[in-house]
Amino acid sequence: MKAGKLKESVLKRSLLRQLHTRRTDVIAGPAVGADYGAMSVDEETAIVMASDPITLTKDAIGNSAVIAACNDVACSGAVPMGVSVTMLLPTSFNEKELCILMKDIDNACETCGVDIISGHTEVTRAVKEPLVMVTAIGTVNKKQMVHSSNVRAGMDIVATKWAGLEGTAILAKEKEAELRTRYTQPFIDNAKVFEQMMSIIPEAAVAMKSGARAMHDVSEGGIFGALWELAESAGVGLEIVLKKIPIRQETIEICEFFDINPYMILSGGCLLIATYDGNGMVHEMEKAGIPAVVIGKATEGNDRVLLHEDERRFLEKTQTDELYKLH
Repeated sequence: MKAGKLKESVLKRSLLRQLHTRRTDVIAGPAVGADYGAMSVDEETAIVMASDPITLTKDAIGNSAVIAACNDVACSGAVPMGVSVTMLLPTSFNEKELCILMKDIDNACETCGVDIISGHTEVTRAVKEPLVMVTAIGTVNKKQMVHSSNVRAGMDIVATKWAGLEGTAILAKEKEAELRTRYTQPFIDNAKVFEQMMSIIPEAAVAMKSGARAMHDVSEGGIFGALWELAESAGVGLEIVLKKIPIRQETIEICEFFDINPYMILSGGCLLIATYDGNGMVHEMEKAGIPAVVIGKATEGNDRVLLHEDERRFLEKTQTDELYKLH
C-alpha cells in the first residue's frame, strides 16, 4: 500500500467492516472523518480519546504528536487533560537525543495544558527513525459534545487561521537549502514560525461557546481532504469558494516551488467549524484574536463542489498528502 492515510475504500472495507464488538457505553467510535472516540462515564459526562503518530517529519515529532492528539480531542468540545506517550526508538538513538525529545514533548504538554499520565518507551530494531504515538484524553458534558456527523445542509463552514501551516513549516525547515536558491532567509524564517500556530484548542473553546455544531481538525491530506471527510461523515454536500479558503502567501510560493498542491498538504493549526451562524462565529473568533472566515456551506445531496470564478469542480476523496511526493 502507498504511504499515508488509508484510501477511504480500504478503510471502510478492510478496517471498519471488521469491527463487530461495541460496548453500549461507547458513544462515538471509529468512522470516516471522526477525530476522536468517546465513552459514557455517567448520565452527564463522557471520556474522549484520540491517538496520533507523527510520520511526515523528523523534526519536533514529540511536539507535533502531543498537539495533534490534543487537537482531535478538542474537536469534540472536550478539554484535553492528559496524554499517554509511546516512543519506539531505533538502536542508533542516544540518551542526549532522548532528553531533547522528552523536553519537546513536555513543552507541548505545557502548551496544551495537559499532563503525561502514562506511556511506554522502547528501543527496537523494528524502526529506523524514532516513532512517537500519543493518545490524548479529556472529558466533556455529553449534551455539549459535537461530532463531524452533526453537519446539516444550510450550515456555514468556517475555517480558522490558514490552510497548509504545518506543511509549510516542515518544508521551510527540512528543505531550507533548496528554498534559499529562490527565497530570502527572512521569508524562510517566517514560514518556520508557522509551527507555533499548531494548536486549535483556543478556537475550539471559542467555537463551543458560539454555536458550533461540528468541528474537524485539518491535518494530513490538507483542507481538501478535511472538507471531504467532514461532508462524508455527515452525508452532506458542500459548496466551497476556493478564493475564500485562507492561505498564507508563504504557503502558496513554497508549494509552487516544489510543484505540490497547497490545499493538500499537512494543515495542523486550521480548524473547520460547521454552524448556522458563520458570520457570528467569525466575529467571536476575531474578538478572541483568531483569524477566521466563512468559506462555504453544507448542501443537500452528496455533491462536494469547489467554486472558482465561473468554474465548478468536484472535491475528490481524501488523497495522499502532497508532502509524501517529496519523501
